[in-house]
Amino acid sequence: MQRYNILWADDEIDLLKPHILFLKQKGYDITPVNSGADALDKFGELAYDLVFLDENMPGMSGLEVLSQIKVARPHVPVVMITKSEEESIMEEAIGSKIADYLIKPVNPNQILLSIKKLLDQKRIISEKTNLSYQQDFRNIMMAFSEDMDYKEWAEVYKKLVYWELEIENTESQSMADVLQMQKDEANANFCKFITKNYESWLNDPNIDKPILSHQLLRKKLFPQLKDDQPTFFLLIDNLRYDQWKVLESLVSENFNVDQESTYFSILPTTTAYARNAIFAGVMPSEMEKIMPGFWSEDEDEGAKNNFEKELLQAQLTKNRLNHKFSYHKVIHAAQGKAVVDNFSNLLHNALNVVVFNFVDMLSHARTDTEMIRELAPDEAAYRYITQAWFQHSPLADLLRKIAEKRCRLVITTDHGTIRTKRPYRIVGDRNTNTNLRYKQGKNLDYDKKNVYVARKPEALHLPKFNVSTSYVFATEDFFFAYPNNYNHYVKYYKDTFQHGGISLEEVIIPYIELSAK
Repeated sequence: MQRYNILWADDEIDLLKPHILFLKQKGYDITPVNSGADALDKFGELAYDLVFLDENMPGMSGLEVLSQIKVARPHVPVVMITKSEEESIMEEAIGSKIADYLIKPVNPNQILLSIKKLLDQKRIISEKTNLSYQQDFRNIMMAFSEDMDYKEWAEVYKKLVYWELEIENTESQSMADVLQMQKDEANANFCKFITKNYESWLNDPNIDKPILSHQLLRKKLFPQLKDDQPTFFLLIDNLRYDQWKVLESLVSENFNVDQESTYFSILPTTTAYARNAIFAGVMPSEMEKIMPGFWSEDEDEGAKNNFEKELLQAQLTKNRLNHKFSYHKVIHAAQGKAVVDNFSNLLHNALNVVVFNFVDMLSHARTDTEMIRELAPDEAAYRYITQAWFQHSPLADLLRKIAEKRCRLVITTDHGTIRTKRPYRIVGDRNTNTNLRYKQGKNLDYDKKNVYVARKPEALHLPKFNVSTSYVFATEDFFFAYPNNYNHYVKYYKDTFQHGGISLEEVIIPYIELSAK
């Protein structure tokens, strides 16, 4: 175990010799001093890991010493020890960023607990986390061997995300590779599960199935709408469940999470298909009936999402709902600021829908921009860039206003993304779409393994552009690559975040209902 150097300043330091002896026996090196001035002298001579500081010393007070320590080395934890229980002293110490606050008389175990909490916490947590994951590893693996339903798959995915975030915070991350192996195996089995059941979910009304994109508003949101209480429905494009979990602590500053649930994205797991299905309330092949010519527009994904407000209006009308609503799409910060500035007018609506596109733009920027790849080399960095964006975004400002007015809030997304690692050769003509996780076209040529093929798009309620149109979906962490210029293509797109195919990360996505604190 690492030996730590601890500085202890107290004008009655001689009375604390039994405590100091106890800590030395536990393996800590203690430097005792009996004044604030001596404490600062010693602090300048040696790199201490922790300082115990008596608040009430003659001459220089503990708070005065604390302020100078924080100027010199702000990251060294300081524990204030005092006889006083005055609230003002506590608040001043807390405001000066003390690490802990103990009331005299203190016993040796109190001191030891404070040390372990401040110096050994990471090691202890790491050891406990790794041990707990090892114990849960077998339970998760056993679940794969069983015939799991969609609810069990959602729980397994949540559990894997939980362990991913826990292991990420351990010192050595020694179990990270084991967890990644387990995630890979989970995805392989989940893709088989989707391939086996997805078509039945869409066509058999009598089987138990998850809520899918086109059912989301009708089953989850619409029953909760009230004309006298505005509901804000915030859809953050491309938000994975793990990204939600790192945002949760920030959102929870102003909101209670009343219910955290998941739903399943339809295929393809893309904005053009999944998000339009959410707002239209129907599957893609039925959108043509709502808006003739819908699928004959520009092949570019973005062009397909220019009619979300109209699709939402059509779905409300179909369900005989006359609620007043607004719809805003935020791509740039200025658009987000405009929504915030217009907030008072939104309070007159029963439903306010705001789509935030930042996470989707981040995934594309990471593919196209070398600097973003460097900033977000893996899932952990990708999560925390999302967190940093949120903290300084118009979305955070909007949430504060929603909380102040105690409006209902729903946060969700349309699909997730997966970091693609393995190329998959496919051949298509020039009319084949460009998405790396699914291909739609005619005369597609590919290996039949590790893909989900829809030779009859109508069975998956997908638009059929000509008589021989078929869809091919990449599974697990594969991405489609064309044989021509293959190596360049693979190098460019490997380890990028993509969506459109089948994986836990793309399909199982969060739906969060919140209320203001």
